[in-house]
Amino acid sequence: METGGQWSGELQARLLAENAAGYARVAMENIEREFPSDIWHMMSEPGDFPQRPKDRTPVFYGSLDWHSCVEMHWLLIRLLRTAPGQVPEAEIRDLLDRQFQPGPLAAEAEFVASDDGRRERPYGWGWALTLVHETARLDDSDGRRWSAALEPLAGALTDRFLNWLPAATYPIRYGLHPNSAFGLARSLPHARDVAAAGDPRLADAITAAAVRWFAGDRDYPAAWEPSGSDFLSPALTEAELMTRLLPAGEFADWLAGFLPGIADGRPAELFTPAVVSDASDGQTAHLHGLNASRAWCWRRVAEVLPPGDPRIGPALAAAARHAEAALPHVVGSHYMVEHWLAAYAVLLLT
Repeated sequence: METGGQWSGELQARLLAENAAGYARVAMENIEREFPSDIWHMMSEPGDFPQRPKDRTPVFYGSLDWHSCVEMHWLLIRLLRTAPGQVPEAEIRDLLDRQFQPGPLAAEAEFVASDDGRRERPYGWGWALTLVHETARLDDSDGRRWSAALEPLAGALTDRFLNWLPAATYPIRYGLHPNSAFGLARSLPHARDVAAAGDPRLADAITAAAVRWFAGDRDYPAAWEPSGSDFLSPALTEAELMTRLLPAGEFADWLAGFLPGIADGRPAELFTPAVVSDASDGQTAHLHGLNASRAWCWRRVAEVLPPGDPRIGPALAAAARHAEAALPHVVGSHYMVEHWLAAYAVLLLT
């Protein structure tokens, strides 16, 4: 994939058009691929373990693990909205209609409320609310039917967040699933939808936690990135979250204190794509996701900075470099990459 060294809207549109069908096909295959499966389960007595993944979570049982399967469903909804003429729309709708049935989705809500569901905090919870939000934006009869079926899951997720956030004294800042900033950012659009409909509790709780944890951060040690199994940048996911919470001018000032070297390409480690030495190793393979998620975060930061800001050029160039490193590995890679990376490609390209 050639980016020409700089990210642009035209490049983004071209890459989406070229790859949307392939990403959709990967997602459809992943959703119904039950094995291999990486299940997290707290056993309380002999014999309490489900025989098959589908017995435990009858909708989000594929794609190796629960949160990756949620991501693949989101990917399909997102492409139905943003690239309908570039994907096999009828096949996608048939698949989602089979998946989004009220009974199985009620079982998913029960899973979220269980001890095992807590292990998806906040990454899986955030992606699931992203799915709820995306489905609500699909303004047709299918979208309205699927949104109604997802309501119990959304309610269970909201309850989990409202119970957790007030008691969460400190954020988790490393680049894996427990990362607090990314989970909040994934959840915020749905929370704002619900607030606009008259229930601000979740949006208020997310905002309060984010301000408490991150508003005062300065001189972030981004040169320490990456760790060996990161798929998120602790620095950039925090910055991306704050783009959603601060007015543009305030964000520009906050970013100057948080990452003061962006205009000069510092620290170099944050502008340099990670090297993936073994894509068959699930933890090492995460670094492909780091490159993709960094590209998305750099693009988001550039979009919010005021026109003429000297940090925009370096941010867009970093987005292009990281995209060029990540996107060739989305389709046709080892399953430890292919079961989830397409979600980050679609996040970047849409």
